[in-house]
Amino acid sequence: MKKVFASACILMIFILMAPGSVAQGARLLRFYPASSNGLSVYDLRKIWHPARFQGNLRNHRYYEGWYFKVVSQDHSHRLAFIPGISLGEDPHAFIQVIDGSTGGSQYHRFPVEDFSYSRKTFAVRIAGNFFSDREMFIDVGKGQHHYKGEIRFSGNRRFPVTLSRPGIMGWYRYVPFMETYHGVVSLNHQLHGQLVNNSDTLFFDNGSGYIEKDWGSSMPRAWIWMQSNSFSQQDDISFMLSVAHIPWLGSSFTGFLGFLMFNGQLLPFATYTSARLQKVDVLEDEVNIEITGKGFKLFISGNKGIRGVLLAPVTGVMSRPIHESLDAEISLRLEDASGKVLFQGTTLQAGLELVGDYNKLQP
Repeated sequence: MKKVFASACILMIFILMAPGSVAQGARLLRFYPASSNGLSVYDLRKIWHPARFQGNLRNHRYYEGWYFKVVSQDHSHRLAFIPGISLGEDPHAFIQVIDGSTGGSQYHRFPVEDFSYSRKTFAVRIAGNFFSDREMFIDVGKGQHHYKGEIRFSGNRRFPVTLSRPGIMGWYRYVPFMETYHGVVSLNHQLHGQLVNNSDTLFFDNGSGYIEKDWGSSMPRAWIWMQSNSFSQQDDISFMLSVAHIPWLGSSFTGFLGFLMFNGQLLPFATYTSARLQKVDVLEDEVNIEITGKGFKLFISGNKGIRGVLLAPVTGVMSRPIHESLDAEISLRLEDASGKVLFQGTTLQAGLELVGDYNKLQP
């Protein structure tokens, strides 16, 4: 009897972790409003599907947002679209847009009722806009800030999800009182399509894309975030690092998580692995970081570029202005334990945020 019960439990876990069908087109998906309530199988399955909508209107002081970065093949167009929902004192859905070439940014508000999501796969709608891990349809803004078009994604490289590590958060994903949670939806994918902005057509065919997300109550008091998958050395390189001040049981610590994908392999590093943050130096617009792990050393340097303003959540309210560059310079050098260089590369198409009191980020 015990064996039967154990087998049933294991089968249930695999059913909950199983991916939903993504073969159906966006127009065939059924969407649910954020106000849907009542515990369901979806609420259990979404733990192992961090890309999907994690909240509902039972969550007060809550936010959730996805970060879609698109870079054209010639790097002349660098944009990020951030659809999301804020369930704080001023509940609404939103789409933020930032242009890495100019630093221009916009915050577009929508009624909460305009937000809906699929329970079959990762897909969200905000009014006439659609976002998934396969494509996005954009029709947002007015005048010179109007973007309209469709970009499809192919060849998505996904961050592995297991029972013991349900995404890049590792076992911290199971901790119910984290201030914010982080997910990586696609480390790298190819773009197909175009957008029209103020009568100008922006071509993204054969460009590169990246998707990640955050959800919770507030972003940290201080953090460093950097990301790029547009390195000149190879097409399949992707890198992300986040260092943050983490509240923890009445105290706090400096936490970090990230990855480097190169030569077909994925190297994750985080607080919950054997990796260690050895150095964090921030001097005005420049940052230098060193991370060591089992058999490797990673040296990271970043320099800000043109900065645009985005809004970050404070207890669910999108009220904190922060600055992000999409044309930052990032240089990486990965060495093995003997000092042999395993990878070295530089990009001028990186995202970079330096926010808050950097002294709180010392290892």
